[in-house]
Amino acid sequence: MTTPTPEKLIIGGNGKTGSRVLARLHAKGIPARNGSRSSTPAFDWNRAETWAPALHNVDAVYITYHPDLTMPAAPGHIQAFVETAVKAGVTHLVLLSGRGEAEARRCEKIVQASGVDWTIARCSFFNQNYSEAFLRDAVMQGTLALPVGDVLEPYVDAEDIADVVTAALSEPGHEGQIYELTGPRLLHMNDIAAEISRATGRPLVYQPIRFDQFREGLAQEGLPPDLVDLFVFLFREVMDGRNASVQDGVQRALGRAPRDFSEYARATALAGAWREEVYA
Repeated sequence: MTTPTPEKLIIGGNGKTGSRVLARLHAKGIPARNGSRSSTPAFDWNRAETWAPALHNVDAVYITYHPDLTMPAAPGHIQAFVETAVKAGVTHLVLLSGRGEAEARRCEKIVQASGVDWTIARCSFFNQNYSEAFLRDAVMQGTLALPVGDVLEPYVDAEDIADVVTAALSEPGHEGQIYELTGPRLLHMNDIAAEISRATGRPLVYQPIRFDQFREGLAQEGLPPDLVDLFVFLFREVMDGRNASVQDGVQRALGRAPRDFSEYARATALAGAWREEVYA
């Protein structure tokens, strides 16, 4: 009887980074499968009974936690999942984490104490938040109304994150590494608006607002209260300047420089991600 080749489990394989990692692994001919509520077998963070079936014949896992590791339930879920994964025979855990988040550090420590190989991808804010998440609506309306003042952020590209995670899952040498993943330069919100305007040929401006206005706007868009609280927390606590530094995680992991926001903006505009609607 032939023993099946172990697979990689990509939790959140429909998401911004998970979908890219899954595609890269398949392109390399590495067996990998999606772990989501829509996959077979299904994976649901809120249903622990789905974890063991999803881990069958899996030797490595890319762990993404929805909506964020700062959620109160995250440490408990991560602890229980890691124990289940190790018991199932997983030998390598790769965790998507966030820069400057004390709550995320708790989850990192759980993975590091698992007794198996681990890699941490500790990321700054994603470029793709402006095209594949809630900030896309703001781009389409022509105004980035956000409560970030003059804070600088070294936005990282999801393509770079996916390249690092894929390398960690498919190549030796990434075990025991914490990769702080950022872009190559610090950006002000005016820089973001200018880069996207240049790429699309349409005006986009940054408008500083208060946190109460930000919260009210998110609620009016119909976001669930827990997500409203999450976004307010992230912009209040994490986008406060604590992450205003460029790090070398992409260079260390891949031997190349990270993708610049301008390259992301040009490619995203050409792909039509900001073309379907008309700016207000």
